[in-house]
Amino acid sequence: MKITIILFGMIRDIIGESKLTLELKKESSIEQLKQYLIKEYNELSKYHNFSIAVNEEYVEASYILKSNDIVALIPPVSGG
Repeated sequence: MKITIILFGMIRDIIGESKLTLELKKESSIEQLKQYLIKEYNELSKYHNFSIAVNEEYVEASYILKSNDIVALIPPVSGG
């Protein structure tokens, strides 16, 4: 199944792209996606607390992805 990943902030800087398209196995979870990305982009392991939204809604790590989902990886926000 194909998904699109939109990257923001330092995550975009680490990966070097603002958008990725990935082919995943059916029944892949957000946690599996996260582990795949950390394996591919080792520096992401330093920022494991980023938020993940699917189709503009925040989801838990157990969420099962569907074909054509749009996933946003959102780094922690700081400031005042």
